[in-house]
Amino acid sequence: MPTATLITFAAYLLFMMLIGVWAYRRTNNLSDYILGGRSLGSGVTALSAAASDMSGWILMGLPGALYAGGIKEGWIAVGLVIGAYLNWKLVAGRLRSYTEIADNSLTLPDYFENRFHDRSKVLRVSSALVILVFYTFYTASGMVAGATLFENSFQMDYQQALIIGAAVIVAYTFLGGFLAVSWTDFFQGILMATALVVAPITMIIEYNGLAPLFNQVEAVKPNAMDWTAGLTLIGFLSLQAWGLGYFGQPHILARFMAAESVATIPAARRIAMSWMIISLLGSMFIGLAGIAYFSDDPNSLALLAENPERIFILINKALFNPWLAGFLLAAILAAVMSTIDSQLLVSSSSLTEDFYKSLFRPKASETELVWISRFGVVLIALIAVLIALDPKSRVLELVSYAWAGFGAAFGPVVIFSLLWQKMTRWGALAGMLVGAITVLIWKQLSAKEQGLAIFDLYEILPGFVFASIAIVLVSKLTRVEEQTLNQFDWFRSQFKKMVS
Repeated sequence: MPTATLITFAAYLLFMMLIGVWAYRRTNNLSDYILGGRSLGSGVTALSAAASDMSGWILMGLPGALYAGGIKEGWIAVGLVIGAYLNWKLVAGRLRSYTEIADNSLTLPDYFENRFHDRSKVLRVSSALVILVFYTFYTASGMVAGATLFENSFQMDYQQALIIGAAVIVAYTFLGGFLAVSWTDFFQGILMATALVVAPITMIIEYNGLAPLFNQVEAVKPNAMDWTAGLTLIGFLSLQAWGLGYFGQPHILARFMAAESVATIPAARRIAMSWMIISLLGSMFIGLAGIAYFSDDPNSLALLAENPERIFILINKALFNPWLAGFLLAAILAAVMSTIDSQLLVSSSSLTEDFYKSLFRPKASETELVWISRFGVVLIALIAVLIALDPKSRVLELVSYAWAGFGAAFGPVVIFSLLWQKMTRWGALAGMLVGAITVLIWKQLSAKEQGLAIFDLYEILPGFVFASIAIVLVSKLTRVEEQTLNQFDWFRSQFKKMVS
């Protein structure tokens, strides 16, 4: 690799570490470590939520899917935009308000327990277990993406690349907690969007316009530009269903909880949605343009046949000088890091707040809890690395499984808890368990290829629907405590004042 690229890449990693050190000096208690003291402004809330959402998927998984399957794979982006907007509109402000009213809840399991006044701790423990199970897969997907980047960019051994990538992310998350994660995600979001604008513009210039480029794509792969070619109803519904996942992703919901106030949410929503739409369009363009760009390059075609998720890395190498190449390679790492750090932090926060403090050491000091969280980061990262050791792992496959798990287990519970006063704790528990179990079973039935087309449906959709039904049915059959009803009335009145 050229020295210039290496220098640019190393400078980026050093900058991330310096943010970790800065945040370490500003972290004084568990609230600081888990939610940054609820101090995020609109810009940081928006870009940290957006960047932690998109991860290596937007620079590897999505371009790879469009390169292999054509523009019809872009329906997933349409579903995501709709889901993200509704999440910002319906959930963000309400969750920011309710988590503070519900005994200043710091984690999602903490919120569930306080929202429903669950003294049995069954909601807290169940939701914490869901977080730990599905985040091991989600974090592993990021580790795979990071290792693939190092492997292809530096000609390193996959396992060695995996360990180096994990070490960098763990280091600044260990030090700085939520502040480090949010501010690094803010800068990573800027870097990702820049990469997804610069690369498409460069390719359009090289082909003298969009029309010649897309004509070449069609010549190489007929129907690549057809939104419906080979797309079944189940396929369409599966791609659109990705948008449902937003309502249940703990690392995204944590950004809403950490916002400075409800008043910052509308501006954050506009920033986040603009970033998202621009970035998704750029990502889709790169996947399609790669069909034309590498059509007469046997070496690149062989690499892409083995793993189409390398498409952005190869385009980056082919298009840009070493300095800019290093900058854009850092963008891929930024995409990977921005999600892994958030997931590690949410998982370690759950270990600390929902298991260690709640069940074993209720009187533990703030300093003790912060250090338990830090060591939790290391432990969860090690487990994720073990899962990611298989170099044949695919980023999109691992992400889709974890995304479905969280979306189905937590999404309906979060939505109903914010909008329906008469939801009970047993309804919440039923929805959570039914959603998670449906995803696990549906995934297994799909993998066994029983010949039933219905099991080709993305597991998040049946999981979300069945969980919602379970919440309503069980809540209708059980009683809501008086203090829960009163708290919801207080939340509703306070939220109306905040948005009026």
